[in-house]
Order: sequence, then structure tokens, then C-alpha cells
Amino acid sequence: MRALLSIDYTYDFIATNGKLTTGEAGQAIEEALVAVTKDYFASGDLVVFAIDGHDPTDRYHPENKLFPPHNVVGTGGRALYGSLATFYQTNQTAENVYWIDKRHYSAFSGTDLDVRLRERGITELCLTGVCTDICVLHTAVDAYNLGYQLVIPKNAVASFDPVGHEWALNHFQNTLGAKII
Repeated sequence: MRALLSIDYTYDFIATNGKLTTGEAGQAIEEALVAVTKDYFASGDLVVFAIDGHDPTDRYHPENKLFPPHNVVGTGGRALYGSLATFYQTNQTAENVYWIDKRHYSAFSGTDLDVRLRERGITELCLTGVCTDICVLHTAVDAYNLGYQLVIPKNAVASFDPVGHEWALNHFQNTLGAKII
């Protein structure tokens, strides 16, 4: 069984005027990312939206010292971007669509994601979204350590750091055994 994890494809990470934007790199993957999402959804596979939710007044959260406020809970910056937003709005009540609010880079850190996947017998995860070398990377490492097989469509992940993006793709394949498609 397989599932798709759509990671942080939000206004703040993608829009030209987003608070922590990947800009053109993130915008360029929209069509491929949405196509992969629709394919998984149509096949009846679980589609998980793992989305950052931050509080800029949380003095204990390390990201607040590393990055400008982004994906702040209750703001439009946290909304899914472009045609992925339309897909989600149309299908959010479907049994195979699940939204996870995440507080850390990894979609597994502090969430019930592993439990949700295991109760459905899921063994393979396809990761899409941003940033390849931050949230996608940390999610992939945790998934690998939990025993999941990984698939990464290289045209459905992006970063604001081209060197980090390429490094992460190589790491996924050569260190985590991911299938890069």
C-alpha cells in the first residue's frame, strides 16, 4: 500500500511575495505536484497534506530564530497554493485525504502520521512539496528510519537553495534508497 505526503506547498513558501518563498522554483513544480496528487487520490491511496503551522511568539521554537515568520496559524500564508488549493477544497472531506498540522520540519515529528499510515498498512511513501533540503529531507529521513520505502518525483519537489535541492535528491537516492522518478 502507498500514500502521498504533500509537504508545505503553501502561499508563504511558493508565492512570489510569500514570507519564506521558493519563488519560481516552487511555482515551476505546481503542475507536476498536482498531477501526482490527483493520481494518488484517483487510485484511492491516502493523500496527506503535512503543513507547517507556526506561532511567531513561541520563544521556544527554534525556527523562530532561524527564519522570518512564515506559515503563521490563522493567516493566508498557510493556505495551499494555486491549483493544489482548489484540489484540496474540492476533496478535503474524502476518506483518503488527511491534513496534518506540523510544527517541525518532519511530518512525523509530534504528529500521529506514523500511526495513521500503519493502521492502513502503508509501506511506501511518495514525497512532494518544499523545501527539498529541509522539510522534505527531514520527513524522508524519519520515514526511512521507520522502515518506509520512499519515492520522490524530482519534478514535484523544490527549494530556494539549488545546491541544497540537488544534494537532497542525491541523499534520498544514495543514502535512503529512495526511488527518484
